[in-house]
Amino acid sequence: MNEKTVIITGANSGIGKEAAVKFASEGYTVIMACRNLKKSERAYKEVMNRSNNHRVDLMELDVSSFHSIHNFCSAFKQKYDKLDILIHNAAYFNHGEKYQLSSDHIELTFATNTFGPFLMTWLLQDHLKKSGDPRVLNACSSIIKHFFDPKRKIDFDLITGDLEDVPSYSVYKMYAQSKMALLILTFKMAEEFRNDGIKVNALQINGARMSKETLKKFKPGWRMIARIQNLYFPSPEVIANHYFEICTSEKFKKTTGRLFNNKLDEVQSAHENPNLQSFFKQLFGSDFYPRYADDTANREKMWDLSIGLTHKANNML
Repeated sequence: MNEKTVIITGANSGIGKEAAVKFASEGYTVIMACRNLKKSERAYKEVMNRSNNHRVDLMELDVSSFHSIHNFCSAFKQKYDKLDILIHNAAYFNHGEKYQLSSDHIELTFATNTFGPFLMTWLLQDHLKKSGDPRVLNACSSIIKHFFDPKRKIDFDLITGDLEDVPSYSVYKMYAQSKMALLILTFKMAEEFRNDGIKVNALQINGARMSKETLKKFKPGWRMIARIQNLYFPSPEVIANHYFEICTSEKFKKTTGRLFNNKLDEVQSAHENPNLQSFFKQLFGSDFYPRYADDTANREKMWDLSIGLTHKANNML
């Protein structure tokens, strides 16, 4: 794998760090794209030591910032001739936080979880084309199951704007919406990049065991909930192995525009009129995703918004 290069965002902790170890151990050149280089230095050394691979590069990237994404992609292209695998692992989800905007005046959850990965993939597509087997993987979440409720929708009015007081705002709801938006873009990008041979897929993550450092970031009440959830979540290594399988296995070499569950089975679209039994199977199982993601109008609106916001940022930089 000496000629294979992979970028992993948010690779300084949790699933991202374990994915970096896995790919490096298998001989890949690993780019750890992290927001805080000083705090990531320890993880960077750990990845090299555990993998016995020194072809690991730590590069600065704040996925919520279009300016940072442009700088990262420019620096990457100067150092590397091509890109084989791009894994959008970084995400923002901070329980109890108030409405916040990114430096580009985009709601912070959407900036990090949706538009950042979109722009980054767009800017790196030429380097992905140079690979013999380019693959992009988006880290999705089982939280999208909230959209089995037909009343749920993406609140586009909260995505942009200088809103100081948003009574209806919930970071939990926005996280669910941002991950649904990411799934919608996964399907759309797979269509757009199909002729270039770039495969774009998503993994539905039910949760992963959090470290003590991560738990300390939660406010006391939410920290207790997170500790309880930790008892049932798989280890980050398990999810990291899923990343590796989807991005390297011959089994998925021609697969694109798909969502995978924790068994690496393809998740199917929900039936149009589910009966009570199938509804509960969808809600508590992992075999179906909400029909909201298949709605053509939703896809086009999300795509146009992504193009519009990132194009505006390109003109400002």
